[in-house]
Amino acid sequence: MDKTRLGCLVVLALAAVQTIATLGVGSLELIALAVLFNAAAAFSAYLVLRRPARTHWPLAIWTAGFFGWHVTGLITMAGLVSTELDAVFYLGSQRELSIAYQVLLGTAAGFAVHLLLPRPEKR
Repeated sequence: MDKTRLGCLVVLALAAVQTIATLGVGSLELIALAVLFNAAAAFSAYLVLRRPARTHWPLAIWTAGFFGWHVTGLITMAGLVSTELDAVFYLGSQRELSIAYQVLLGTAAGFAVHLLLPRPEKR
């Protein structure tokens, strides 16, 4: 399996997990926005999987944003920065589970960005 295909599969998994986790949030606007963004990422991953010669930049940019979102969640939960989004980053009232969730998804997103970035051609 090549790196691009693996990166796309990681993005699909991230979008699925994020969508399922978001369904537990009470805010209908947040659910709709998250489902929309995750559907766009899944569609972009599908297009790259369908035609691997396509550019990977849109998917890599989305995944980098996903990484940044979860790092922001970790920084917010650590109390280093006040983003007024505390409720968005917590899964219920379980702090440890929320931290583990943010760490796992942030790490997977960083790995996917690494896999999706273009490589120089070997000579």
